[in-house]
Amino acid sequence: MFEKLSGLFRREQKQSAAGSVIAMNMVGKPVWTPRNYQALASEGFAKNAIAYRCVRMIAEACASVPLRVEFEGRRAPDHPLQRLIDRPNPEQGGADLREAVYGGLQTAGNAYVEAAFLDADVPAELWSLRPDRMKVVAGAGGWPDAYEYSTGNGKALIGRDGEGWLKVLHLKLWHPLDDWYGLSPLEAAAFSIDVHNASGAWNKALLDNAARPSGALVYGSKASERLTEDQFARLKDQLADTYSGQDNAGRPLLLEGGLDWKPMSLTPADMDFIQGKNAAAREIALAFGVPAQLLGIPGDNSYANYKEANAAFWRNAVLPLAEKTTRSLSAWLEVRFPGTRIVNDVEALPALSAERDALWARLEAASFLTDAERRHLAGLSEIPGEVAA
Repeated sequence: MFEKLSGLFRREQKQSAAGSVIAMNMVGKPVWTPRNYQALASEGFAKNAIAYRCVRMIAEACASVPLRVEFEGRRAPDHPLQRLIDRPNPEQGGADLREAVYGGLQTAGNAYVEAAFLDADVPAELWSLRPDRMKVVAGAGGWPDAYEYSTGNGKALIGRDGEGWLKVLHLKLWHPLDDWYGLSPLEAAAFSIDVHNASGAWNKALLDNAARPSGALVYGSKASERLTEDQFARLKDQLADTYSGQDNAGRPLLLEGGLDWKPMSLTPADMDFIQGKNAAAREIALAFGVPAQLLGIPGDNSYANYKEANAAFWRNAVLPLAEKTTRSLSAWLEVRFPGTRIVNDVEALPALSAERDALWARLEAASFLTDAERRHLAGLSEIPGEVAA
């Protein structure tokens, strides 16, 4: 799948004026992503239900948007590019590959698609590569000339072909402080994820200790009297073995010899536990652009009902990301498939059926429009022989 880079890359004469400054002392050197992706994925995605659901919702929704290929302005269902995006490789379907791409964007802020060739000059397969294994190799112009993919078995350098076309498409979310890598919503929500995870861990520890707050055993029979070391160790072991844990929940505590129990921790009500956890959950959902109502988080009434919240999710989170990604994919592959364009077939989405019906009703009532103009405003392809104004 991977091909080693050899020789010099053929580049166009156009160069960025700032590129040489960016490239200073970085020419030919790999640049690792500056954040701990594995920690973000482990703590944020794998251990937090809110972040996990947000990533899955966005990735699955974006991947469900059908893609169609147009050749010279018309639909081309039998075009080789259409077959490639429908079945990009022997292991995945088109939706599976796109879900991996969108998942990478949400968790790492970066996603990588590699084009694999057989004998022809056009890509035969497309593969999604893990973001944490990729690093940029900057060129003399200051921008990526190749990418290094590392595994436990070694490294592979994926660069440009003889015509200067880069065999890796690097998709990323905008980062204000990084020239090469994107910023993920998971990182932006990291603080709220820590708060949410800590709340869950605190609640779990509380349940493990019979839902009782911790406290202190005070020995106060006489002001000058203290427990011996043997008495202290025996009492400590007795508390740990007899009164701690789920199996000992509700067991009465037997105190003797002047011992007195003094609670010390704050109660869940004092800590405003539930409200704090829900506030952290809403901030996580906000970072991903998912309405809190869709996640069942109480305390958020931004939308009148679930239907409105779902429509806002598709319009504000799913479709902009899908459109941006599809345009990048189309521009990248158009070099190898001249005259083609990949577009999102939003007309086939059930989630937008209500808005689509309203649009068609308005166009039908607009008697001053021609059929060609109505098709154009509805986002449909033209019928041969008709011209839209």
